[in-house]
Amino acid sequence: MTTISPAADSTNRSFLRRFFFTTDHKTIGQQYFFLSLAAVLVGAWLSLLMRIHLVWPKAAIPFLGEIKPENYLAQLTMHGTLMVFFVLSTVPQSGFGTFFLPLQLGASNMAFPRLTAAGFWTALTSFLVLMAAFFVPGGASGAGWTQYPPLSALAAAGPGQGLGTDLWLVSIGLFCLSSLMSAVGFLATTTRHRAPGMTWMRMPLTCWSWFVTSILILLAFGILLAAVILLMLDRHAGTSFFIPGGLLVSGKMIDHAGGSPLIWQHLFWFFGHPEVYIAILPAMGVTSHLLSVFARKPVFGYKAMVGATLAIGALGFMVWGHHMFVSGMNPYAGFAFSTLTTAIAVPSAIKTFNWVATLYRGKIRYATPLLFSAGFVSFFITGGLTGPILAQPALDVYLHDTYFVVAHFHLIMAMAGLFAIFSATYFWFPKMFGRMMNETLGKLHFWITLLGAYATFMPMHLLGIAGHPRRYSELTGVQYVAAMAPLQKFVTVAAVVTLAGQAIFLMNLFWSMRKGPEAEANPWECGTLEWTLASPPPAEGFGEREVEVNHGPYEYNIPGTEKDFVMQDSPAS
Repeated sequence: MTTISPAADSTNRSFLRRFFFTTDHKTIGQQYFFLSLAAVLVGAWLSLLMRIHLVWPKAAIPFLGEIKPENYLAQLTMHGTLMVFFVLSTVPQSGFGTFFLPLQLGASNMAFPRLTAAGFWTALTSFLVLMAAFFVPGGASGAGWTQYPPLSALAAAGPGQGLGTDLWLVSIGLFCLSSLMSAVGFLATTTRHRAPGMTWMRMPLTCWSWFVTSILILLAFGILLAAVILLMLDRHAGTSFFIPGGLLVSGKMIDHAGGSPLIWQHLFWFFGHPEVYIAILPAMGVTSHLLSVFARKPVFGYKAMVGATLAIGALGFMVWGHHMFVSGMNPYAGFAFSTLTTAIAVPSAIKTFNWVATLYRGKIRYATPLLFSAGFVSFFITGGLTGPILAQPALDVYLHDTYFVVAHFHLIMAMAGLFAIFSATYFWFPKMFGRMMNETLGKLHFWITLLGAYATFMPMHLLGIAGHPRRYSELTGVQYVAAMAPLQKFVTVAAVVTLAGQAIFLMNLFWSMRKGPEAEANPWECGTLEWTLASPPPAEGFGEREVEVNHGPYEYNIPGTEKDFVMQDSPAS
């Protein structure tokens, strides 16, 4: 008979309580961080396979063999799904937000700790369900991350459209539930758990961005969840929400009538465009925060930045139709969506000019977090300049299904979002893990990633203008597309180099977690409340300590102060 010592039993219970049954927002934030890290590694590997296939369509990949067109479409679908949902939508909001929102507000935990924990475990289940699609008969779905019906609505439509698509829909449904649970906690924490003196206009801009993003999540993910349920009903309950009549699949008439694939597009993009801002608003908040810290200046136009955040959140729900200019939309509706899309450039421009003004004449400290924040601004401007082009229906009709859109989307959302994630990681790593990351490796990682990203995505604009279609697995037999092969090879080489450069980040991350120099409580000399705690923060957070906020979050180089920054909880002068 085996006996377990009381000490071992206590250790087991402690481990389970700490990692599986924890309601500590700091641990949950770290769990979201590593979930997104796993997702980005899989998504990056899929993108590498896609690039290799585009340039060498007959190449045999070790252990995988030759990539067939249906495999390419499955990789395309899973790459987009992982990156949009489990990386860009998860780590900036659920990862860093769950960890730092209470600390920046002076609270010791989220408003609903159990709901926050349930949100993570639901997200993890969603990720595992999605990964299971690779291993079922027929493989993963090949209908794209947008899952347009009738392709996604009919199991007989092709490989991956059976159980693989069912798993995709279940996964995204679970992800919607996870996001809704998380958003409720964010809103309640922000409105009800601010420390005394932490007025709305004293909140860091990171908190504002997490707050507005939570509102977008509640409104947008609820719509997507409903759409996913309706699509599942079409697939298994005989309904016809999205399936029109008269469809022939493999020579057989489909027994559906009365549905419209355009209804799915409206529902999906009513979620899909706010989703862009769900990913990018937290990145904007982090960038505003870090530029002020490392320029040693107050944020230029704090109230204007708050107003721009609110305006972007509101306008984000009014522009979904610009994804549907090629769907036969009424020209008057197209004009309205075009006008609103152009209008959303105004609050975005306010933020951009204020970022530049924040840096202007600042006492800049060129640390790695600042470099990645500046990289975010660079990608946001570069990718944003092509937005007004695609906002014009006459131009979008030509460019919509080309690599021009791939370039625009990856610069404005993927690269800008990832650079903000990197900047936040390098900045908050000392607070999360109690150690410093290596600055030399961090700067090397920045330059490889910046130059590699531009070399990868800028040429895609030229491919798109020349009419190179997107989504196709192979077009070497089309004469005018085959002539662009050298440019595609250049893009592939740049992508391989950029992806290889991420090994530097991974080495720096994991080495620093174990061997990095121990961090001071406030190594960046930042004024917000999380830096008043030890690094890493104690389990109880602020505990019994009375936190009273007397200052704004960005008081740097204030005349008459002892240091060049003022902590938010410093006594009022």
